Parts: sequence; C-alpha cells; structure tokens
Amino acid sequence: MGAGGGARGRGSGWAGDGRSARREPGQASGTGLGDGVAGWSWGGGASHGQTTQDPHPRGGGECRWRGGVPRWGRAERCRWVPAELRARHGLRLFTLERSCCYEALLLDEERGRLFAGAQNHLLSLALDDISQRDRKVMGGEGGTDTGHSWCMNFVKILHPYNRTHLYACGTGAFHPVCAFVEAGQHAEEPFFKLDPRHTEDGKGKSPYDPRHTAASVLVGEELYSGVATDLMGRDFTIFRSLGRRPSIRTEQHDSRWLNEPKFVAVFWVPESEDPDDDKIYFFFRETAVERQQGLGKTSFARIGQICRNDVGGQRSLVNKWTTFLKARLVCAVPGPDGADTHFDELRDVFLLQTRDKRNPLVYAVFSTSSSVFQGSAICVYTMADIRRAFLGPFAHKEGPNYQWVSYQGRVPYPRPGMCPSKTFGTFGSTKDFPDEVIQFARHHPLMYNPVLPHGQRPLFLQATVPYTFTRIAVDRVTAADGHYDVLFIGTDVGTVLKVVSVPKESWHRMEPLLLEELQVFQDASPITSLQLSSKRQQLYAGSATALAQLPLHRCGAYGKACAECCLARDPYCAWDGTACTRYVPNTKRRFRRQDVRNGDPNVLCSEGELGRGWDGQAIGGQESQWHPGLY
Repeated sequence: MGAGGGARGRGSGWAGDGRSARREPGQASGTGLGDGVAGWSWGGGASHGQTTQDPHPRGGGECRWRGGVPRWGRAERCRWVPAELRARHGLRLFTLERSCCYEALLLDEERGRLFAGAQNHLLSLALDDISQRDRKVMGGEGGTDTGHSWCMNFVKILHPYNRTHLYACGTGAFHPVCAFVEAGQHAEEPFFKLDPRHTEDGKGKSPYDPRHTAASVLVGEELYSGVATDLMGRDFTIFRSLGRRPSIRTEQHDSRWLNEPKFVAVFWVPESEDPDDDKIYFFFRETAVERQQGLGKTSFARIGQICRNDVGGQRSLVNKWTTFLKARLVCAVPGPDGADTHFDELRDVFLLQTRDKRNPLVYAVFSTSSSVFQGSAICVYTMADIRRAFLGPFAHKEGPNYQWVSYQGRVPYPRPGMCPSKTFGTFGSTKDFPDEVIQFARHHPLMYNPVLPHGQRPLFLQATVPYTFTRIAVDRVTAADGHYDVLFIGTDVGTVLKVVSVPKESWHRMEPLLLEELQVFQDASPITSLQLSSKRQQLYAGSATALAQLPLHRCGAYGKACAECCLARDPYCAWDGTACTRYVPNTKRRFRRQDVRNGDPNVLCSEGELGRGWDGQAIGGQESQWHPGLY
C-alpha cells in the first residue's frame, strides 16, 4: 500500500507508529481515538493488553426485592456498578494502550475465541476469559505521528471465511484494505497470523472514513456489503464482491434506490429448500424520498432485499441488481387520532434463529430523530410480515409535483424482486428477464406498504431517560414454564439493560420485564458491539475504550429465600431448595421452583420458604401483590 497524502497523512498501509495523535473534539479519554498507531502492522511486535482498574467495590452484593424495589438503586430493577460486577459477578475487561474502537466482534465457539477488530489491531481472545494471558494480538509498535487521529486503520469488517481463515477489512487511513487472516482450524491450534504482503483493495467492502457506517455478511465466499465507495461518502452502494461471479452493485446516483443511507446490518435468510430462492436482507436508515414537501429531511428505517443469484441484466442494469427492493420498517406507538409517535432512527438489528431457519425473528433497535421527544424502542418483526410487504403493491410517483401512491398498473412477469429459480422454468438467470421487468425494477424499487412490528407496537421502549439504546443481543431461554426471549440492550452511556419478554394474556401478546441494569464501562463509553454465547452463558461488549465480558445471570444476587428468587422472574434462575441458582432444563433435581410468567411465590414456595425482605417483613402473603420490573 502506498503512503497517503494531504489530510490522509502517512501510514495508510499495514505498518505504523506508536506516538499519539491529536484527539478529536468529543472523543473519549484514556485509550480513546487520540492514542493510535498509523496503519495496520500485522505480525509485528505484540501490544500488551491491560485490565481496566475500577474503584473499590462498595458493600452489598445482593439484589433484594421488596414491593418491586431492590435494596438499593432505582425501583423495579437490579442495578450494578462495575466495581460490584468485577468483585462478585465475573466482569472482565480488556483494553490496549494505543488503540480504541472495538466495533468488529466475531464469536467463534469452535475455536473458543473472540476475534475483535480495533484501531490498528486484530485480537484473538479466549472466550472463557478475555483477560487471560493467552490472548494473541496482531498490531504494531513503530511508525510516525500523522497529526490526525482518523488516519489509522480502523477494522470495520470481520467474518469467518472458511475453516482456517478469517476475512478482515479496515479503513487503511482512508485507503480501505482487506486481508485473509490464518486462525487455525481447532481451539488447540495456535495459528493467528497475517502476511502483510498479501492484502487487497477494500473499496466497496470497508468505508474510507472510520466515522462512516458499513454492514456486511459473507455467504459462500461472497461478501455482500452496504458501504460508501468513495472518500467523501457520497456514493453509497449495496455491493457483492469476492467469489467467482462478477461484482455487482446498486444503481449509482439514483435517490430512488439509496438516498444517503446509513447501513446497520446484513443477513442471509433462505426462502425455501431451493438455494436459488435465497435472499440477502439489508437493514439501513436513509433520507426518505417519499417525505412530504416542505418538511425538510426525514429519516426512515428500511429493509432491502436482493436475490443471492442475481447477476444483473443483459442489456439494462448490466452488473447492477435487478432484484433490489426496499420497504419502510415502522416502529411506532399508536396515538390518538392516528398521531403515532415514530422511532425512525434504526440503530441495530439482531436475527434470532428459530427451529425454522427460513423464519427467524428480527429484533431491531430504534431511537427518535425528534428534538422534542427523546426515546428508544425495540420492535420485533416476523419474516412473514416482511415477505408480505415485498409481495404487496409498489410505490409509484408520476412526476415531481405528484404524491407517492400505490401502483395500479400492470406488473410485468416474472414479478420484480422474484429470484430466477425452478419456480420460473423459462428464466434460469436474471439476464433472461424481459426488458420490461428490468425497466420496472429500475423505476420501482420502493414498496408502498411498510413492514409493521409484531403486535403493531414496540415490545419495549424507554422515554425521558438519560440514555439511548445502541445495540442488542437476544437469547432464547428454556424455563420451567416455557421459552423466553431475554434481551440484552446496550446504551450510549455504557450500560446493558437485561429485559425478558413475557406473555400478558397469551403467548401471542408479550410485554417486557426489566430485570437488571448493568454499568459495564466505568467511563460511560457507548456500547458499539454486543455478542452473546449461549453455550458459555457469557455476554461480550465493545466500546471505544475497552472490551467487556460478563455472565448472562447473577442468580445468587436475588436473595436467600425462595420468594425472592421467584419474584425476580429471571428465566436463567430457579430456587433449588436451598439457594437461587441457574435453572438447567431436564435436570433430576427435585426442587426447581420457577415462575417467570407470573412471579407468584405463594404458589411455589411454602410458608417457611417465603423468607423475609431486607426490612425484616415477611415476603409474600396477601399484602404483597407486586411484580418487579413490570412495564
């Protein structure tokens, strides 16, 4: 890689220096963006990780419940500070002296490693303990001071490529660059190396500017990316690269396709048993082209789809997607007279796999863009509702002074957005599509009907609180009375909210219980990445300043009585006759008392097991009709 010039500074390749650069306004202190190395120096001297120090822990350690109020902190939840989490509940932290921005996380259960991308570094950490000394770090010690903290290599893309290699891409000091990283095949293989001589152009895979967003998924050795492909961040595209097929992208400089998008997530979802029907779904937010005139810029959340076997058109849309469609993703609270409160700023998406791999659940994080009302929400979507929107009417606009309406004309065959497969025997490829299909797809990428959330409203929302949701990870947990989805929600003040979704009247109508609020990062650095290991019962979080690991549950902290354990309504925990411990399905232990749905200790606990609250009063009985955390 050649050296950058002008504002890009020096060190745009894979080697750089260890002197700190100027900190940008508003950046975090400590191991923030100002403490960097210019470039990626793979295989050079190893940087040494540090464990962040917290203040001395205060007393306590149990989350006592009485009337829905714990012994300390705010009502209706357990609140934990870093000192308590580290002293008693397994919080582990990892950070590098001259690096930051732990955004790209890849959890590898087979190798037992957490791979992390940061500024000028790739990390391989033990899943069981990210602070262990067996961690492996690829990064450099030397170089020059660029005078600008963005002129570094910020790792943005990190994917498993095959059984032995990873694929990583970074900004390369405004010259995007990608490389294959050898990671070994098994946990006992100590491989983690990269040959800096074998790198490739990262354009269309990683953004130039670390402040720009990018999202991607690697499927069958093909990379599907949503990214800006130019230095100024104006040419946005959905791009396919790698693999044997030619590269393909969205139509360029056409606001009907993409209009200043910020890409959030990309997922591959099989549509049927025929792999030719497989689709790639892109989640992003963009400036809405269908906004009413005179209202200024309005941001809408979107879901876009493309067929995995799309190879572009024959005479029109050559090397461009012919199956690209997009729809609005609505997350709103119904209001009086139809005045809904919309959450339009899409922040993160988590795909929860179900028994049917064709129908995962989509959990999405939203915030408001209004200067009047501030809030965050979690909405849940089904693939059935998403597919219904893409099979519905197309949005149409006759001219600049016309309103967007539902297209009422004839839709050509095969229907735009359908994949060439055995379903259409005469169309073996998108190059075989008739010209009228290609032209219709070019001018009608937007669907008229939006995708509405399950239940027609958010599952969980917070308003008038001093934080915004940023990330989400979801775990489906088997409890004594059913299966529950537990949400771990990261915020922009370094906290994680633990929320369980429970049925209200039936399993078709859910409501949230806020169980815990965990202050993971002492410096209140926003959480930028979350990964969850159900196998190891661990949560991994990244921020600008550190990586964190903590258990999914703290059952012993709920108290020392059966009633306290039942009232917590944590699906991970149950009363075993003597203590509140982790609930494990299909165990032979006789005493496993748990009631997540109702949280009623009078049913499950005997009078002697009800115990007493922190003030000495009896727990349970007719005067204790309370449900902690109920929203």
